[in-house]
Amino acid sequence: MPAYLIYDVDIHDPEPYGQFMAQVKPLVEKMGGTYLARGGTHEVLEGDWSPSRIVLFEFPDMDSARALFNSPDYAPLKALRQSCSTGNAVIVEGL
Repeated sequence: MPAYLIYDVDIHDPEPYGQFMAQVKPLVEKMGGTYLARGGTHEVLEGDWSPSRIVLFEFPDMDSARALFNSPDYAPLKALRQSCSTGNAVIVEGL
């Protein structure tokens, strides 16, 4: 069953975040992930959620999404991302 990894990211320093984006894309693909949305225009239709930048990935399953997030290869990229942005991440199982 597919799984979707959703980030809501607030970028504080675009230069290192750009480095993060360039380095993380090949790892996401290596781990079976596909970008579905990467910071495009969004609109809140209901509620008081105020997302900054939405990034949406599709993975083959929940375990694959978790594997990326917990990967030793991702750890330095995660540290880089956290040094220049804040945000929230969630995995949701698809249909």
